[in-house]
Amino acid sequence: MNKKVLIIEDNDDIRESTAEVLELAGYETFTAKHGKLGVEMALKHTPDVILCDIMMPELDGYGVLYLLNKNQKTANIPFIFITAKTERADMRKGMEMGADDYLTKPFDDIELFKAIESRFKKKKQSSSFDSGLENSGTVMEEFRKRGKSRLISAKQIIYVEGDDPTHLYYVIKGQVKTYKRFKDGRELSSNLYREGDFFGYESLCIGEVYTENAATLIPSDIIQIPKADFMEYLVNYQTVSKIFIGLLSGNVRDKGKQMLQLAYYSVRKRVAEALLQVAGKFGNGISDSCTIRISRDDLAALVGTASETVSRMLADFKDEKLIDKTGNAINILSLEKLRNIKQ
Repeated sequence: MNKKVLIIEDNDDIRESTAEVLELAGYETFTAKHGKLGVEMALKHTPDVILCDIMMPELDGYGVLYLLNKNQKTANIPFIFITAKTERADMRKGMEMGADDYLTKPFDDIELFKAIESRFKKKKQSSSFDSGLENSGTVMEEFRKRGKSRLISAKQIIYVEGDDPTHLYYVIKGQVKTYKRFKDGRELSSNLYREGDFFGYESLCIGEVYTENAATLIPSDIIQIPKADFMEYLVNYQTVSKIFIGLLSGNVRDKGKQMLQLAYYSVRKRVAEALLQVAGKFGNGISDSCTIRISRDDLAALVGTASETVSRMLADFKDEKLIDKTGNAINILSLEKLRNIKQ
């Protein structure tokens, strides 16, 4: 059976020529001229690999990847972004979201074939590695059942820096932040967690006390999994160990990025990045606008500055029609414009 390739590209010439080349090479191709149609076709045909442009009408490439990653049927399909040279700086975001590779326009036939065959080869290796292993969904479901659900009010501390770790935490519903508090009262947030996220695993893995605090942002339902059960699954189930290796690697990358921003970004740029971080974590991930709810103090902790400074920056953004405010809600009018704010 021929391998199936879905091409999502709004440029007619690129879409049609890419499909023609792949069909000549023996691939079965499907094409979509915008993101929404691309998502529909991915769900209908379950292709072996997806080629997707970034900038498209209806739904951009990031939105396509986000929606496909949320669906179990399409989450593991190799995904290759097609990007213009001017968009290469945006590729880091795409790779962080889970894209497997990218092609820069204009690309030749050899580049195209190499990218696709590389994805097929890695997928085959991954399938071979996973064959005979436990069903990952079943294992993770049983793993979470080892814990007990706990309802926690907003602004409540879950654990404190210096405590011995006794549990792994999983967010069923709600929002959680981890942060460091300094002697002068300042806070610096290190991460945000939402529904479906684990947290508190770093200290469990290295067997040391917590190096930061954790607290709820809003009322939350959280599963607490005992340390002994976490270590048992980590050692005995490769599915679990792979998940937490990935999470640990992502945390190292994110903290490195945060340190670079603190060192080199202006306060204006850092406030914009903090808004984008909150939108990426708690927004819908689809449209260019969204509404987020976060206190001025919590936003300041993400930025690493005083809350008064954040208030001034938000006022500036409002004057520039980048955001609007309704009570404690911040309406981001354009994520793209916020992302392109200069230093």
